[in-house]
Amino acid sequence: MTRGFNTVARIAYLVILFVALVPVGHSQSLGDIPESQRERFLPQIEAAVGKQSTSSQADAAVQKRQAGAQRTAGTYGPVFGKNQTADLAPFGAELFEGGFRGLRSDGLNPDYRVLPGDQVTLRLWGATEMDQMLPVDAQGNIFIPAIGPVQVQGVSHSQLDAVVKNAVRKVYPNNVSVYTNLQGVQPISVFVTGYVNKPGRYVGVPSDSILYLLDQASGIDEQQGSYRNIKLSRNGDVIANIDLYDFLTEGKLDHPQLQEGDTLLVEKRGPALTVMGDVSKPNTFELPSGPLTGAMLTDMAPLLPGVSHVLIRGKRGVAPHSEYVALKQFEAAHLADGDEILFLADQRSENLVVQLEGAYLGRSYYVVPKGATLHELLNEVAVNAQETAWESISLRRESVAERQKEALNNSLRRLETTYLGASSSTAEESAIRVQEAQLISKFVEEARKVEPNGRLVVAHEGKLVDVRLQDGDVITLPQRTDAILTSGEVYIPQSLVYVPGRSVADYIQAAGGFSQHANEDHILIARQNGEVRDARNVDLLPGDQILVLPKVETKNLQIASTVTQILYQIAVATKVALDL
Repeated sequence: MTRGFNTVARIAYLVILFVALVPVGHSQSLGDIPESQRERFLPQIEAAVGKQSTSSQADAAVQKRQAGAQRTAGTYGPVFGKNQTADLAPFGAELFEGGFRGLRSDGLNPDYRVLPGDQVTLRLWGATEMDQMLPVDAQGNIFIPAIGPVQVQGVSHSQLDAVVKNAVRKVYPNNVSVYTNLQGVQPISVFVTGYVNKPGRYVGVPSDSILYLLDQASGIDEQQGSYRNIKLSRNGDVIANIDLYDFLTEGKLDHPQLQEGDTLLVEKRGPALTVMGDVSKPNTFELPSGPLTGAMLTDMAPLLPGVSHVLIRGKRGVAPHSEYVALKQFEAAHLADGDEILFLADQRSENLVVQLEGAYLGRSYYVVPKGATLHELLNEVAVNAQETAWESISLRRESVAERQKEALNNSLRRLETTYLGASSSTAEESAIRVQEAQLISKFVEEARKVEPNGRLVVAHEGKLVDVRLQDGDVITLPQRTDAILTSGEVYIPQSLVYVPGRSVADYIQAAGGFSQHANEDHILIARQNGEVRDARNVDLLPGDQILVLPKVETKNLQIASTVTQILYQIAVATKVALDL
């Protein structure tokens, strides 16, 4: 791990060496580009509106929707932009992405009912023999020689064999075996109209599902069409009302067998409500006409565990309406068309979860009440005083790591802005600066890979500060050790046994001495408790780490100061990560 730090340090040294070869020119500010802050619900919104598409136009539309899906600040709860809710797909929109278009049925299922134009294979053997393909005529009959017409229209495929056997045995009651098979079915055309994307006349077979025909029409209009009010008409009469939510939620899709000339009409969408927040997928849900209550929505919305409250936003008449209720109260709440419903896990836990690492006895995780302190927790932790360096306890905290990372990134941006924005007065100087820029960019790239450990120093000179714990804290109880680690700009980085009275210089000499890039005035001591001190101000203790920083040789004092600061930050923020 020390080798990783040396790589960064040596790149820094090369950058500094190149800077020293050229005079300092005038610099210009490049400006800082702030990183976009992704809010809590942005990933699920992007997943909902960012449908995959192979066309560049579709990709641009997705990017536009994602750019508009930014959560904005409001005076009462989270407020979402108009584009955000307008672009959410209706529940069930995935049905019509081509999944049914290629699954046309051949009609040969037990429930299929025979229609004129179908072909029936008939085989007789025994007292008489016959092997013929018989068409179903316009009157719904098949004509069997020596037997006559047999009515089969409306007979199910599973009953066809029995009907024909009965007719044959009226003429040949004995010693004749009968076999029938529905060889093929007659294609039909159905009109698909209303709020679909491509109304028209589409061909299928009588046993086709309406999903096949709707998919042929490129699906239901997402902005206006209803998924819950679809009518199947025959000769001007409605013979079935179909609700696709029954199929989506329960797998049920019942409708009569289709016939030539049937009409499938998708009505206008009914009351629709937008559901977002702590749900597995945000959608627009269509509810039946009539009084709307929250219970109708909670039965369909895929709520995540822990949802406790609901924010209702919409209009009542012409006046804006907002209401924040508990989930149980929401079930009885009255809703209206166009409401935006935000489900939230808005209950705060009264407990914290903290973790132990290092040398201790017993369990690793503790659940403590809010407001608990480090001393209170440690009183519950069993340790072996001979194995645990209790005087060097520290803790890692996520918020500290975030601040360390932000400070490091700010320093790196200042380095890029200060040097990469500098102008050149000659072509020769410009060529040199190109090489320098490459080295600086490589140094910045390596430094950005550093992940701060968020170490919070709570022990000093054998005294432990009693800090309030935070959720997710990791408390380090280090193993007692007699080793001293020497790393950084030395020839042979290594661990040596601690010997009382030996100085920092003694350990550096034992590690082969300073490298040619070492800064003999910048030597740090990293303690087991996470504290980092100047080697000139402290005495060595068992478990310490000696870190020799690289020498900064440059006439550009601003760049030298920035690079030195970055190296200090890496040394302080990554002691554990890089095992310095």
